[in-house]
Amino acid sequence: MEVLSQAIEYAATNSDRFWEAVRVHVSISLYALLIAVVICVPLGIVCAKKQWLSGPIMGLFNSLRVIPSLAVLVILLPLIGTGFTPALVALTLLACPPVLINTYMGFRSVEPSIIEAASGMGMSGGRIMRKVELPLALPLLLSGVKTAAVEVIASATLAAFIGGGGLGTFIINGLGMYKFSLLLVGAIPVALLAILSEIGFALIERVSTRYAR
Repeated sequence: MEVLSQAIEYAATNSDRFWEAVRVHVSISLYALLIAVVICVPLGIVCAKKQWLSGPIMGLFNSLRVIPSLAVLVILLPLIGTGFTPALVALTLLACPPVLINTYMGFRSVEPSIIEAASGMGMSGGRIMRKVELPLALPLLLSGVKTAAVEVIASATLAAFIGGGGLGTFIINGLGMYKFSLLLVGAIPVALLAILSEIGFALIERVSTRYAR
């Protein structure tokens, strides 16, 4: 309890620094997630529609899951230097596979008979996509985004290793100085952000399932 109270006292005393770190952490996580969604949702739909593309593309993105985020950061260092940008690239690569895979699985899970029935009713391809396929695929798609969000928030602490800032700065400094109260200043907010993200997307998923009934 003493360590926790010291962490709270430090955050209160250095509130400007603390909230700036929170802002950077949330910003880099949100940007990485948005970029991954913009790239991988359309790509997942294309893979679901064109099976000949799914093999190489899904294989490529699956291989990205094997590479640790820290290794990606080290690889990017000589190419684009240190700071916010390489950390954003690494986190985007981390967020892409779950979004792509779940989008692909969501659209592949739509029964062909449902699409045929909608087409028989005179609906165009675009309208079938918006009104039939997307609502049915949405729960799985959102599940992928939720997984990506939690992974990105947790891994964004690594941005501090290359000067990207965020809550990871407190964790690294706390470990370096063997000061566990400082470590908690970064670790507790990261855990809370990940939990809030999980709860938020779970609620969105629950609301979206009404379309699949």
